[in-house]
Amino acid sequence: MPIFLDRHDLSGLTASDIAEAHRKDLEVQDQYGVRFLTYWFDETRGTGFCLIDAPDIQTAMRVHDEAHGEVAKDVIEVDLSAVQAFLGRVSDPEPSGEENKAIIDSALRAIMFTDIVGSTSMTERLGDARSVEMVRAHDALVRRALKDKGGHVVKHTGDGIMASFADAAASVQCARAIQQAFEAFNLASKEKLQVRIGIDVGEPIADSNDLFGATVQLAARLCQLAEPDAILVSSAIQDRIQDRLHVTNIGPCHLKGFQQPVDVFGIEWR
Repeated sequence: MPIFLDRHDLSGLTASDIAEAHRKDLEVQDQYGVRFLTYWFDETRGTGFCLIDAPDIQTAMRVHDEAHGEVAKDVIEVDLSAVQAFLGRVSDPEPSGEENKAIIDSALRAIMFTDIVGSTSMTERLGDARSVEMVRAHDALVRRALKDKGGHVVKHTGDGIMASFADAAASVQCARAIQQAFEAFNLASKEKLQVRIGIDVGEPIADSNDLFGATVQLAARLCQLAEPDAILVSSAIQDRIQDRLHVTNIGPCHLKGFQQPVDVFGIEWR
């Protein structure tokens, strides 16, 4: 059966309220041949997301309606592996051992792109074998920083990496650590590697039929816009950075795929 992710507006409700609604979904689901796999809830933003294995959207919403009446308005079909990559799980987390305590994470994620500067010319200059070694060096440095800062690889883009973070501030710390790591690498290497980085943050369903579609697109465009050795972030990321000493306001920029200019900020890392 297809897998769906739905979005609910749940302002005013608590994590305990949502846990109870999820329990009611589980009670009803077997009557309709549906499985509610897990959910995410952001009490601050008043948004919730359910991951559902169902014959179709209408049947999934029928369970919501009968169980508690909170029917989602926005639903997209998703791939389980993509949900795992972006959100980190596709089933309910293990019980914490504390009865009646609902601890469910938010679905808000920061998305980061790294891109090797001049990768095509590097391949032409060094040849396939040596250029592959350089890409592996890039991957190792980026993955080490991701591990240290709680980021997860979503996919390899060929000459870069797309990663996901549950914490937006951690994504910026990771980006700074990546650029610092490449600076150290270049001091010791005859062949230099430069990267550009772009980051945005958002929810899994937002003005798109794709999982994190708008967020992924903006992060990718910011990465493309960035100069070598630079980190560019959106205003949504900038709003979540407590240490503003490392932020430079670049101003509104026209980016492909976005009708309105996008406010862009640079992150100092040296």
